[in-house]
Amino acid sequence: MNTISKRKKLEIAYKAHVFDVYNDYLELPDGRNVVYDYIDHVDGVCVLPVCEDGDIILVSQYRNVIDRISFEIPGGSMDAGEEIVESAMRELKEETGYIAGRLEYITNTVLAIGSSNEHTAIFIGYDLTKGDTCYDEDEFINVHKLSMEKIDELIKSGDIVDSKSLIAIYAYKASYKKQA
Repeated sequence: MNTISKRKKLEIAYKAHVFDVYNDYLELPDGRNVVYDYIDHVDGVCVLPVCEDGDIILVSQYRNVIDRISFEIPGGSMDAGEEIVESAMRELKEETGYIAGRLEYITNTVLAIGSSNEHTAIFIGYDLTKGDTCYDEDEFINVHKLSMEKIDELIKSGDIVDSKSLIAIYAYKASYKKQA
């Protein structure tokens, strides 16, 4: 039996500013037809900024989808035509004011694989130099320099729930911290 579904039609249902929602008409391997939601999302980048003393830079901001403040690593959507490293450096500077002397690529992740094609490239930023922030006009961000112990507390308390941030923090703790 065939184990791969076959796309029959992709039909736009809604257009937004960073994503479009489609009805994705598929034929399943057993011959049944289904309609799934498909979110075509702009790709993103994020950076886990690591200070010379081992502390980590996080940002906090209100997130409407969870209706509360979220602690996260800096990141955002890539601009059209922008190179991935250029985008990571821009997001880091915009949200924290820091510039990384060295960026190390960790992985590329699909954050909501059941409904969205948004890929997010995750980096670790080293050799940080502090400069000025330049937030987007709708961003109200606080910057925090935190020890790994404090970050562990924020994870345990549920204040860090952002998946890209958790992936970056755990990857750093598992192997990259030894290389800093």
